[in-house]
Amino acid sequence: MHQKTADFDYSLPEDLIAARPPTFRDQARMLVVHRAEGRWEHRNFGDFESFLREGDLTVFNDTRVISARIFSDDGRMELLLLEPESPRCWRCLVRPGKRLRVGAEFVSGGTRAVVRRIFEDGDRLLEFDSEPDLQRIGELPLPPYMGRSAAAEDAERYQTVYARADGSVAAPTAGLHFTSELLQRIPHAFVTLHVGSGTFKPVQSETLQEHPMHSERFCLSPETASKINAASRIVAIGTTTARVLESCAKMGWPLEATEGRTDLFIYPPYKFGCVDVLLTNFHLPKSTLLMLVSALAGRELIMEAYADAVRERYRFYSYGDCMLIL
Repeated sequence: MHQKTADFDYSLPEDLIAARPPTFRDQARMLVVHRAEGRWEHRNFGDFESFLREGDLTVFNDTRVISARIFSDDGRMELLLLEPESPRCWRCLVRPGKRLRVGAEFVSGGTRAVVRRIFEDGDRLLEFDSEPDLQRIGELPLPPYMGRSAAAEDAERYQTVYARADGSVAAPTAGLHFTSELLQRIPHAFVTLHVGSGTFKPVQSETLQEHPMHSERFCLSPETASKINAASRIVAIGTTTARVLESCAKMGWPLEATEGRTDLFIYPPYKFGCVDVLLTNFHLPKSTLLMLVSALAGRELIMEAYADAVRERYRFYSYGDCMLIL
């Protein structure tokens, strides 16, 4: 049966979108969904540890957001560097696209780039004169729904405390709630998935089956594979972590170290092969991430829980509150 995209839509008052981080990382509210019982309860993220059991392994995505947003010196054009094909060649999202045809030049802070190719989806391949110094000419690419450019506080708060692998254009936001102190107290492991711009794009097709899922780079290390295979229950921190684990589980069990790309699209009905528990933030209407959490907990339960979160005035999206699905 084909799933309709409209079934994953909901209304959100604009003032519930969290445009700035909370004062402290771990002070978020946490809506806890008990899927076996078909109910939820309102808690705080400080209670997260109390839901862990002996033998659990908490798995995080250790990707780091790069300063991928670059403006031209004349202020008329903008690049979002999506992925490097070499140190000097980057696949980019450009605005406005009409100005950047093949052969067109883009100059920022004295760094020059030339458009070498236009992809079918409108992305461009730009070749820079030298490897771009993103720390000098770039800024963190905050999600469009925040309605603002990156500020000084975002350099720290839009990164997880364990971020170490450069490569994302968006943060794995469920991990933003964790402090270094909490991390030290719980058994954990890391995977890497470099989050692309597709994470924010709503599904445009009428049915989910028609949607072309974006592809992202990932890595599962031998150490993490070994820890996962020995654990009694896997707690995935964020949908990006869940996608890595489920992509690897499809290759067979026990898990083996691997790296590559995944375009796995998880939506109901889907049988999870690795993830038992998921901590996640609240997601955009009709997004692939909302469909993933619906696959784990059931669409009706998730949509009812979201409606209650709106009534209770939870903070939504990247800097917002979180949901723990048990």
